[in-house]
Amino acid sequence: MKILGLTGSIGMGKSTAAAMLRRLGVPVHDADATVHRLLGKGGAAVAAIGQAFPGVVEDGAVNRQELGRRVFGQPAELRRLEAILHPLVRRAETEFLKRQRRRRTPLVVLDIPLLFETGGQRRCDRVAVVSCPTFLQAQRVLGRPGMSPARLAAIRAQQMPDHEKRRRADFVLPTGAGKPPVLRGLKRIVTLMRS
Repeated sequence: MKILGLTGSIGMGKSTAAAMLRRLGVPVHDADATVHRLLGKGGAAVAAIGQAFPGVVEDGAVNRQELGRRVFGQPAELRRLEAILHPLVRRAETEFLKRQRRRRTPLVVLDIPLLFETGGQRRCDRVAVVSCPTFLQAQRVLGRPGMSPARLAAIRAQQMPDHEKRRRADFVLPTGAGKPPVLRGLKRIVTLMRS
């Protein structure tokens, strides 16, 4: 089984690319979706996060906005949160890979926003990075609820620069010219990696 890592900075089009890969029949493990489940009602991380960050749990789920306020711009608090979440996300990824191996799936995707930042590329055979011009990234992200230029700048500061991700990638998918070129690029990558 081959593993394709899919990554890209905020607002670059990773979720769109992951959805296209699913439509092409490639199983995708979404690290962000796993985090949402872990923080949701009855999620495996809720109790530990409630202990580490008193007051962020409401009705059996983590209030993500409140948690974000507690850790954003606080490196020590962020590391404490990651120490809880990362092992649980990794366990879910391992289970996903085991299931796909049992099914003899030829190609899977690990959709991980901080793939390079966390060393996740070592678990992948190849890595694809989605990328678009900075102005377009800002336009996309600033259209999201609760986002501001200062928050975007802080997020960018925590992520590896786009040019460095592109340099390290096996495949670069430019997302600034619409969906058809991205889909064509993904089809080429899937064909290449399945052969």
